[in-house]
Amino acid sequence: MRKFLPFFFILVFLSPIAVRAQFSQLKDSVVQLYGVVMTADSLAGIPSVSVVVKGQNRGTFTNEEGVFSIVVMKGDQIEFTSIGYKAKLAEIPKNLEGNQYSIIQLMVTDTQYLPITIIKPRPTREQFERDFVRTKIPDDALEIARQNNDASRRRLLMKILPNDGREAANMMLRQGAQKYYSAGQMPPQNIFNPFAWGEFIQAWKRGDFKNK
Repeated sequence: MRKFLPFFFILVFLSPIAVRAQFSQLKDSVVQLYGVVMTADSLAGIPSVSVVVKGQNRGTFTNEEGVFSIVVMKGDQIEFTSIGYKAKLAEIPKNLEGNQYSIIQLMVTDTQYLPITIIKPRPTREQFERDFVRTKIPDDALEIARQNNDASRRRLLMKILPNDGREAANMMLRQGAQKYYSAGQMPPQNIFNPFAWGEFIQAWKRGDFKNK
């Protein structure tokens, strides 16, 4: 334990010196930045310009005369932004002597070109009534459901849409039942079945055999 006592006393003696040196270095890096932001053409002060330290969440705004003041560090980049002007970027010198720095920042107007707008006169009452009557209103859900339940539409959908799993299973079961019904003998011929003839006549009247 006695071997470590000299190192302990040396550490206790040198710690305040290191802290004072680090504080002195930090104090020397702090800069009070102040200045004014003006237009490049008329040298008029620009109010409400955003003055932000780039990469950090702190900044300030210029007053009505365009004057501002903020605490920064040497080597920081200061970004000036305002609506209607091009953004500007200024850097605090790293080898700045002293703890104060002033700047006069000039900003150039940022021209924005809007798309062409065609202004037309308001229509007359007769034109409005004509266009209103001729306006096609899209079908709502109830009208679409009514059209889909129409007999001709259902027949068309039956030809176009494929069978679902239930219909395919029922068809396979019917075919299997018909095959097993006539197993071991000649299958019945529907040409002599009056019910089949009735279905054929009804399909002929409906136009199921017409070429689409």
